[in-house]
Amino acid sequence: MGFRYLDRIATEGNIRTFLELADLAAGAGSSASNVFLLSHRLRESNPMKVCRALLDRDPASRALIEARRLCGPYDLDALKGMPKGSLGHTYATVLESLGYDINFFPKPDFYANLESDADYINYRVYATHDIHHIISGFSLDNFGELGVISISVAQFAHPGLAFTDLMALLLNWFRNDVPIDALETTAEQVRTAAYAFGRLSQGLEMGLGAKPLFPVIWEERFPENLQELRAELGIVAVQDGPWSWQSNPTIAAALAA
Repeated sequence: MGFRYLDRIATEGNIRTFLELADLAAGAGSSASNVFLLSHRLRESNPMKVCRALLDRDPASRALIEARRLCGPYDLDALKGMPKGSLGHTYATVLESLGYDINFFPKPDFYANLESDADYINYRVYATHDIHHIISGFSLDNFGELGVISISVAQFAHPGLAFTDLMALLLNWFRNDVPIDALETTAEQVRTAAYAFGRLSQGLEMGLGAKPLFPVIWEERFPENLQELRAELGIVAVQDGPWSWQSNPTIAAALAA
């Protein structure tokens, strides 16, 4: 039968590796450090080789990787002091209103002091992750997370985020036993494969339609108007639904204050 090719894939070593990575991905909801460690584990994997090859095609991304430019630390008050409607003011205000640490991402020493290109790619992906939330409009919780990580999957196939997408689909498929249209709350719907498919599709489409986000020097763009910056980057942000931070009344009030 044609399924015999699976014998070459499902080796004992591959299965063991998959289960170890799956265990990390499954715990991502309770600790973000699981995702950081998952990506670090994949730093020398074949998927990371694909990711590096895709980023190498873009001269700006290649130059940034070679330069090993660091991100942050960010000054919350200085960013909040920027003009209303700017990326910097919005970024700081949204994270503060949610009680999030604007500098919550692993430092270079977590990624082997950025010795390899893969280490730097992982570092930058997570250092800029919350900025991608602001740019894309995807909420900074479970409702929008699959959407925003799928942007990086679409643009350069980041292995840690791609594996997270795949595991979210698989785990939701196993644990849900009710059609999504029979569930009343978003909190229930988000646990279904149908919901995951929807956010994945939105994020992939957004990433494919946008200019490369990896090499954007966000620190230099913080003073700029968010809407104008989105237009320049080809981002049609998510603005409605519980998976958009722009529909959150607490955030809306903080931005209007």
